[in-house]
Amino acid sequence: MHAARVIDWRGMSIHEIVLPETKPETEWVRGRALQKVSPTYTHARLQLLIGAALSEWSDSGNHGRVGSEWRFRVAPPGKIVRPLVPDVSFLSYAALAADTPFDDVQLPLGAPTVAVEILSPDDRRRNVEHKIAVYLSAGTETVVVVDPRQRTIAVHDRAGVRMLRAGDTFEHTSLPGFSLDVGALFARLT
Repeated sequence: MHAARVIDWRGMSIHEIVLPETKPETEWVRGRALQKVSPTYTHARLQLLIGAALSEWSDSGNHGRVGSEWRFRVAPPGKIVRPLVPDVSFLSYAALAADTPFDDVQLPLGAPTVAVEILSPDDRRRNVEHKIAVYLSAGTETVVVVDPRQRTIAVHDRAGVRMLRAGDTFEHTSLPGFSLDVGALFARLT
């Protein structure tokens, strides 16, 4: 299911897991290929709402790129490069310059600045925890885990985890000037 090839990254030779593009996408999680779950309406709606809010913020301030189901080639220091596909991602221009060649933007070698994962009923907690750890160790500043059932947002960064609910506002230094009302987000799921 996967093929390994050697690439040169930051002056050192390491291996990379290369997976075929699939629908839904396949990621490398806990040492194996794991196909993402086809989302439900709730998952798709949250993905759209969060992506639109981030995109509007990013475009208005020229902060970076926002994508949905955008495949990243993530490499924690000293570890194998592997594909991860956040539900929504933000990649700042500080991390990947605005004038970066188009081909390098399509499949970036590196972690997103912010990764948003929206939980599906079939997601296994240990897989989600593994992805959070990989993102953070590879340089992601914030991993946002949205739980539609509990109507919560867990904000993971190097300082720990902060849980947000209705009445809270999601803000983070990795997204300067961005804010998202948690209660209003979940109220739009109808």
